[in-house]
Amino acid sequence: MNPVGKALWFIESHFARDITLDDIASGSCVSRFHLSRAFEAATGRSVMRYVRGRRLSEAARSLADGAPDILAVAVEAVYGSHEAFTRAFRDQFGITPEAVRAQGSVCNIELVEPIIMDQSFLEDLAPPRIEDGKALLIAGLCERYPCEQSAGIAAQWQRFGPHFGKVPGQVGQIAYGVCFNQDDAGNFDYLCGVEVTDFSALPADFARVRIGEQRYAVFAHREHISTIRQTWNTIWNKWLPESEHEVADAPVFERYGEQFNPMTGMGGFELWIPLKV
Repeated sequence: MNPVGKALWFIESHFARDITLDDIASGSCVSRFHLSRAFEAATGRSVMRYVRGRRLSEAARSLADGAPDILAVAVEAVYGSHEAFTRAFRDQFGITPEAVRAQGSVCNIELVEPIIMDQSFLEDLAPPRIEDGKALLIAGLCERYPCEQSAGIAAQWQRFGPHFGKVPGQVGQIAYGVCFNQDDAGNFDYLCGVEVTDFSALPADFARVRIGEQRYAVFAHREHISTIRQTWNTIWNKWLPESEHEVADAPVFERYGEQFNPMTGMGGFELWIPLKV
């Protein structure tokens, strides 16, 4: 069973307890960093948002069935107070626990059901090359995303397009998409930019990230950019578990060479996965 399959089993078996990302990663036999990336690649959700959604969905069912004590339902959902539970419930469903109990139905709210994982992987993923990457200074536009709403990355690249080739100190004609600063809720920073010689002359609204010297597994993605999720899923949930390598807690990035055409999404690019040495 791949790491996400193990994680889903662990979550469904334990979400009524106060479990953490570390608990789930341990039950999945991978690091928390590996699990966060693998889970997102396979499901489009963050691990802990899925856990919260499952707890609140079961709580909603209890309330719709007429549970007399909302505080007891809150405690079963691992919330310490009525107020905290109500706030989380409203954030999740846009309706209060009292309203769901009064209407006796969950038909008008979107429950988080157990995920049945798609086990399909790329059959022809080419073996990566292992490369010791140099330190990089990357500058460009940065946004923070929940993994469930990362579709905005395409528009972010459109905003960066007019800057390409004009960034002070730009090195070459290579573009980078860097994922970093991921938290337990699955939020992450995504910087689209270029390598620069230094940060001193950059526009005030440009973000900066330093990437240290690092060993990488470098995968080629040759299909249309829209199929990138299946490639990520195959890397995180098939190649890495079957390899002798362990992922490092460091930025992951896409490297777009001159052959990539941003207008058509074709031409291919590389995915750089940091490895522990």
